[in-house]
Amino acid sequence: MSGGDVDIARTAALFADPARVRVLTALADGRALAASVLAGEAGLSAPGVSAHLAKLREAGLVEAERSGRHRFYRLRPDAVEILETLARHSPAQPVTSLRAGTRAQALRLARTCYDHLAGRLGVQVTAALVERGALVTTDGVDGTGRRPDDRLSQPLAEHPYAIGPAAPEVLGPLGLDVTAVEAARGRRPMLKFCLDWSEQRHHLAGALGAALAERFLEQGWVTRRRPGHRALRLTESGADVLADRLGIRATD
Repeated sequence: MSGGDVDIARTAALFADPARVRVLTALADGRALAASVLAGEAGLSAPGVSAHLAKLREAGLVEAERSGRHRFYRLRPDAVEILETLARHSPAQPVTSLRAGTRAQALRLARTCYDHLAGRLGVQVTAALVERGALVTTDGVDGTGRRPDDRLSQPLAEHPYAIGPAAPEVLGPLGLDVTAVEAARGRRPMLKFCLDWSEQRHHLAGALGAALAERFLEQGWVTRRRPGHRALRLTESGADVLADRLGIRATD
């Protein structure tokens, strides 16, 4: 095939717009994100993101998946390959604003999802509980990754977990009495899980997830970045607790 057979310039132009590249970069780790989330991560308005996504979908670089009322976007493999190639031949971008992307990054690192832990912190804690036997999977699949029928950014209608035999010895050092949580939960499910929208792995919800988040806040292991805000900051004492009791090397 010769260079005149295809319109390389048209495709290359899609990667020449800095704002559009931020959208592509936000999707480069394989996540499928809603347009509203992409707007936060790319620092763009909702109409701006929608316009870029329309062009990328038309070019076949981005595909969409509907989940509930929302549509989620992900890069197609060939777009990832192009991005990686361009990155190898591109200079480092200078930092022009320390505030750029800060809020989106904070939400992805650690936040509350209703009354339980979410973001990278939430999925790391959940994975550690599974690895240590405080939770066990019941579907024969190891780990906390997305299952085929999981709907993006949604609570799981049915979850593949149960309380594990090591729950008392794992959760006890964190100050949680599993029996007491069970007795106080009322009609609320002891275990419930969400497919985390930023990490796209499962995080723990339900009565146990709420009790765990409450414990982290009470002990000052996490603090809210601003009063009433969902974003959390992992404190030094919290990082020590995660390392000592759950084997998580977390950074904020």
